[in-house]
Amino acid sequence: MTIKQSPNAANLDPIEKASRDEVTALQLDRLKWSIHHTYDNVAPYREKCVAKGVHPDDLKSLSDLSKFPFMTKLDLRDHYPFGLFAVPRNKVARLHASSGTTGKSVVVGYTTNDLNNWADLIARSLRAAGVMAGEMVHNAYGYGMFTGGLGAHYGIERAGCTVVPMSGGQTEKQVQQIMDFKPDAIMVTPSYSLVIAEEFERQGIKPEDISLKVGIFGAEPWGEGMRSEIEAKLGIDAIDIYGLTEVMGPGVASECIESKDGPVIWEDHFYPEIIDPDTGEVLPDGSHGELVFTSLTKEAFPVIRYRTRDLTRLLEPTSRSFRRIGKITGRSDDMLIVRGVNVFPSQIEEQILRDKRLAAIYQIHLSRDGHLDTVEVHCELQREATDAVGVEEIQQITKELQHHIKTVIGISTRVKVFPANSLQRTETGKARRVMDNRPKQI
Repeated sequence: MTIKQSPNAANLDPIEKASRDEVTALQLDRLKWSIHHTYDNVAPYREKCVAKGVHPDDLKSLSDLSKFPFMTKLDLRDHYPFGLFAVPRNKVARLHASSGTTGKSVVVGYTTNDLNNWADLIARSLRAAGVMAGEMVHNAYGYGMFTGGLGAHYGIERAGCTVVPMSGGQTEKQVQQIMDFKPDAIMVTPSYSLVIAEEFERQGIKPEDISLKVGIFGAEPWGEGMRSEIEAKLGIDAIDIYGLTEVMGPGVASECIESKDGPVIWEDHFYPEIIDPDTGEVLPDGSHGELVFTSLTKEAFPVIRYRTRDLTRLLEPTSRSFRRIGKITGRSDDMLIVRGVNVFPSQIEEQILRDKRLAAIYQIHLSRDGHLDTVEVHCELQREATDAVGVEEIQQITKELQHHIKTVIGISTRVKVFPANSLQRTETGKARRVMDNRPKQI
């Protein structure tokens, strides 16, 4: 691992350099407030606590949090749109919502103080990524109800940077503005960054001719293989930022450019737990399980033990005083079960990116042949490999990928390798990786 000197090392918030005892003392103080605030003002959560026989006064230590009930996305949908808000509507300064592609939208709100904290945490994330005050940031996250665009926007301004509010889409214009304005950093989803990189390649623009030094990527899972590809194609450092609508939006955690060893959780605002996704038991740090967050400072829309469904582990502090999120291996609610085998799209992505001739653009198609599930993986050659690779080599790539998926993941697949730019791109948000055409169980 390459350790870089952070250009913002002297500009850290004091809590980022605090002792672990100082961090946990602050967390306990804020956790007591958050539990009381939620219990007193969010009737559905108070009812859950009463049913479980627990009261905010029972919280004497951080470990006591395990006595309290979880919140889930189902709670948010059951009380749509404002049933879980903890302040009157006239105290809500802004609303955001998820896309609602898997059901009714999740609506969240922010007080003015919440928005200030959010901007501060995005600014902290930018500093962690090595972005300096006075630099320019190209913001290609989607604006609107999605938290990414506006969340990043106000954080960029809070960091003292110039924001280019491009939003998603219009890929040729994205490239033109990057070349004309010469921004220092970009904030965008990892999948769309590769679409932008392909447009640079199409126009014959080399990585060394691009002004960008760093990219801050979030909103969808991505691994080290995709990091390497993004860094090579854009000539930048690729930094992982983590967040989700229900907890705040982007900026719940973010990597530091010094180490690039997993997003640092901003633990002065969010308390993390790892639980067994089946039993709900809290697991020790380092154990693999489901990530759970409790907000410590949110006023309008606090969350207590919110089950993110992201599967990962908590790692010890390195570049900051806070713990880190390990690689997210998938989500417990979009895990695919194929002939009895648990499969995450990220596992298939990892096998695709073992082959440097293949791009990080892929689709997983699921169907059913009689009573058996079938999986077909569609992937693309890199642009430079499209003309150089012949039919026999494509057959070899296909067989090797099928073999790796079978031996590592344990499922048989059909693989189709296409020329560059064959698969549908996304310009407006998260990439759709899985096409599940299996009949719904009744």
